[in-house]
Amino acid sequence: MNVYFIAFIVALGVTYLATPSVKRLAIRWGAVDKPDARKVHKGIIPRLGGLAIYAGFIASVLASVHLTWELVGLLTGGTAILLLGVLDDIYQLPAKVKLAGQIVAASVLLLFDIQIDWLTNPFGSMIYLDMWAIPFTLLWVVSLTNMLNLIDGLDGLAAGVSTIAAVTIFLMAVHQNLWLVAVLTAALAGSALGFLHFNFSPAKIFMGDTGSMFLGYMLAAVSVVGTVKSAATIALIVPMVALGLPIMDTACAIIRRFTNGQPIFKPDRGHLHHRLLDMGLSQKQVVLVLYLVSILLGVSAIVLTEVKVGQAVLIVVALLAAAFFAARKTGVLKDASSVKGR
Repeated sequence: MNVYFIAFIVALGVTYLATPSVKRLAIRWGAVDKPDARKVHKGIIPRLGGLAIYAGFIASVLASVHLTWELVGLLTGGTAILLLGVLDDIYQLPAKVKLAGQIVAASVLLLFDIQIDWLTNPFGSMIYLDMWAIPFTLLWVVSLTNMLNLIDGLDGLAAGVSTIAAVTIFLMAVHQNLWLVAVLTAALAGSALGFLHFNFSPAKIFMGDTGSMFLGYMLAAVSVVGTVKSAATIALIVPMVALGLPIMDTACAIIRRFTNGQPIFKPDRGHLHHRLLDMGLSQKQVVLVLYLVSILLGVSAIVLTEVKVGQAVLIVVALLAAAFFAARKTGVLKDASSVKGR
């Protein structure tokens, strides 16, 4: 347990100490976020906060574990997605260019033999993915990378949700004796939490795509590592449920934009946090409500690993029903073009 504590504390401390310097660097490079009709903040806020998160994570990993081929692959892929985020925060890359970069970063994992080769069939034998292992892994990593990126719309939201998801996966990893996954998620939780002090409303700095894509990528990649040494279905279901909030929000965004004839990658003001703001909640209230939802989903994810198949199915059905009710109640499936800017 000491190594987990060290990983968490080092990540938290380095990120906390590095963030003010990153803020000054972002201003010097012109990586700032200006308010517009879709955004909540009213002043110019520096981006690139993900650099501090990355620094904390790398320092923590190097201080906690010895480098292996697998770990080098994870850190190389994480660095690739970080560099893509830096370029996007400075130059605002086109969506297609960013997607191509995400695929390249995800492909780095494959070069180091980090991929999802099989899934556990809860009703019997294992399911070997064979030729589908590579596309399935790419889809998994790129999807989670984008999902966390899309939810980064309010002060402290992505950092808090990432912390909760990382802690959830950490608890699963400890229970399954997946020590490397546990160390990495402890480091991710510490990094995200160390940054949250500066990012919670009113934010002094944003993590930007540099941070949101890095956190999403690493949560996805660490989960893939977990599939190698445990029941792969458990290793994937836990992060899926723990990250149920950004997954649901992304799914609703895709459905909303498709049904209204809008480009899938075109930003709008129809995300869940926008709808809750429009319902009269303050920014802090919305974030705290979504934290609570994430905690409940995290608890549900852990419970899923401990119950029988029939009970797990009932829990999943209940979660899906709750998600459908929330989507209807908040109107996240409706056209957002008529909603006024924040």
